[in-house]
Amino acid sequence: MSDQPSDESSRPGVPPEPGATAESGSAAVGDAGGSASGPVRGPEGETGVPSPGASSEGGTGSPPGASSERADRAEAGLPARAATSPVPPQNAGPDVPKVPAYLRTPQRADARQRRGHQPQTDALARLRAASVPVIGLGTLWSVLATALFSALLLGEGLGPNLLIVAAPAALGAFFAARSAGRRLRPWTAVWALGGLALLAVPALREAGWPVFLAMVSALALGSLALHGSRSWPGVLLGSLGLFSSLGTGVLWGWRGVRARADDSRGRVRTVVRTTVVAVVLLIVFGALFASADAAFADLLGSLTPDVSVGGSPWRLFLFALGLAGALAAAHSAAAPVRWDGITVRPGTARSRVEWALPLIVLNLLFAAFVTLQLVVLLGGYDKVMEETGLKPAEYARQGFWQLLWATMLTLVVIALALRRAPRGGPGDRTLVRSVLGALCVLTLVVVASALRRMDLYVDAFGLTRLRISVAAVELWLGVVLVLILAAGVFGARLLPRAVAVSVAAGVLAFGLASPDGLIAEQNVTMYRSDRTIDIDYLKRLSADAVPALNTLPEPLRSCALENLQRDLARPAAPWYATSWGEARARDILEKQPVLNHGTRCYELGRVADERHGYEEDSYDPH
Repeated sequence: MSDQPSDESSRPGVPPEPGATAESGSAAVGDAGGSASGPVRGPEGETGVPSPGASSEGGTGSPPGASSERADRAEAGLPARAATSPVPPQNAGPDVPKVPAYLRTPQRADARQRRGHQPQTDALARLRAASVPVIGLGTLWSVLATALFSALLLGEGLGPNLLIVAAPAALGAFFAARSAGRRLRPWTAVWALGGLALLAVPALREAGWPVFLAMVSALALGSLALHGSRSWPGVLLGSLGLFSSLGTGVLWGWRGVRARADDSRGRVRTVVRTTVVAVVLLIVFGALFASADAAFADLLGSLTPDVSVGGSPWRLFLFALGLAGALAAAHSAAAPVRWDGITVRPGTARSRVEWALPLIVLNLLFAAFVTLQLVVLLGGYDKVMEETGLKPAEYARQGFWQLLWATMLTLVVIALALRRAPRGGPGDRTLVRSVLGALCVLTLVVVASALRRMDLYVDAFGLTRLRISVAAVELWLGVVLVLILAAGVFGARLLPRAVAVSVAAGVLAFGLASPDGLIAEQNVTMYRSDRTIDIDYLKRLSADAVPALNTLPEPLRSCALENLQRDLARPAAPWYATSWGEARARDILEKQPVLNHGTRCYELGRVADERHGYEEDSYDPH
């Protein structure tokens, strides 16, 4: 049997049994530390300061009527109560009588646990902040605005609406971070501004593939801004860390709404009434003004999203998605997961000879290859072509992919070599920097050779989406090698974040450069230089290619633009769901419509050239 009293006898405010002493009937009402300096509940249930002669645990004084109580118990045949050890009265010195643990007022955390709010027990508990502040009013309004904008604006397509939706979500995260006492740091501002800049790509470009890359990169940068990571595990996991707060963010928001509704029911009713009255007034007077003036009706129709009953499930999904995403962002800002707490232990250090010998052999192999590439880069193509019997384009196609893989594998070798590098002292550091620095420099020459081969490849067969993509990846790998060289000189503390910045900057530059427009422009330039042109491929490009394709002579122009005009002939999306590339293409085709050439476009074939005809050997599937 436990010696703790029952719930009724231990709760404050419940009087003890008649005749019970203060030991079983008094409860200290004070702080969580259980100090007995607070008021004590007496036999009658009143609250007061214990008197010098009051009996408590460890007290010696007898309260009035104690002798009569003992006489009554003896007369009733009950055993006498055990005597307590003597303690000086309260006013006799600085010692304060203590209250036993089972008589203390239950702490606030225990009350929360009884109500079902258990502490965090998930795997991320040790990486997340211990306490999360209640969601603030500014954060709630920002989250609601994000959800409404998502439901009203994102259903028609992608364009400036992504920036409009992201603005209140970022504002809600800022309010949540401020309520949690977090300050805006320089790297947080870099990630946040970079993410918003990447969302400008959907507003400018119509091509889906650079838009997708920009959206994914913007989400990763936004997650980094919320979590503030700096190490390799932190940057890699922090870019995906927003997904870890989806469920906890929704629960956090729901509990905050319930708490605020319980505390301010009158204000909630006032806000609801005010909102309903404002909406009714807008609808009534807006309808009257729209029916009175056609121009105002057109303006109101262009500014108001088209909400239809048929699209209600889709809009409800977008509302829920915007709500959950904004709550996850705000919760991450208020209680970020410190992904930097995940540490990766370095590998076992090797001796100098065991570590350096394989890398030195690899450097010699690279040096031999690079020597030959320098001869080729300086103009020795004719001699190489004679010895190999290949055409320049075939020579380029044969080696580009191998060099791309060689560059990526070199980065893997560098990462593994750093884990096993000797770490004995300054001499070991000098050896590591020398060997790996030489490998990075030689790999940069390999990158230059690969880009030169791609240039020959494009000059022979034209630019395509695959070719411009892999060339951009090869160029970015070269940037990473330069950053590794800089880290070897200045230190590697900023290397993870510098690599993340290079990824975001590359994606932003790739999207702003309009790859579909570059592809169309390069192929049109080839055609003007008495080269062939692949109309069947160009007609599959996006509206970003219309300005370049519009400069082709007929019938090539109409054959290249007929599919695009058919797509753009559909009703235009609202301004917030229309990119600048689509609006520009629509304006060009309205001023100069496509001509109908019948079956002549089919006769041009896959590779069309009015001056040279069809050339089978000029077609390349890549």
